[in-house]
Amino acid sequence: MITLRQIRKAPFDISLLERAALAVCRHQRVDGHITIVLTGDTQLRALNREHLHVDAPTDVLSFPASETDPETGETYLGDILLSLSRAKQQANAAGHSIAEECQLLVVHGVLHLLGHDHAHARQKKKMWKAQGKILEILDLGHVTIREE
Repeated sequence: MITLRQIRKAPFDISLLERAALAVCRHQRVDGHITIVLTGDTQLRALNREHLHVDAPTDVLSFPASETDPETGETYLGDILLSLSRAKQQANAAGHSIAEECQLLVVHGVLHLLGHDHAHARQKKKMWKAQGKILEILDLGHVTIREE
């Protein structure tokens, strides 16, 4: 189950984000609940500073939980927060829509919730491979993370 919260209103159908998160879960063969929050640079900068000690805005942050609801037995995988303003800038720079960029960020964020990382070359190769396959499933193979 995916819960979507809009602190900032998305200029596209947010069900696309639910579809992206579910595609990751199917691909990775996991089931659980995820919360996706659409917000802006100010909140992501504050969270980035507080949790990762980086005083800069970012596009997506993932907060893994991996907790089980004692009443339902459902796994809570965690929270993903997206900066819509950062997504818009990145989409414009990459030449695709903000909806496509946000779907990429959800795929990337859910993979982080599930333990993927890109801090080291080997991890990055594995994560980028999974991310690419999932984006292909979503008909978004043309959308990739731009590395600076």
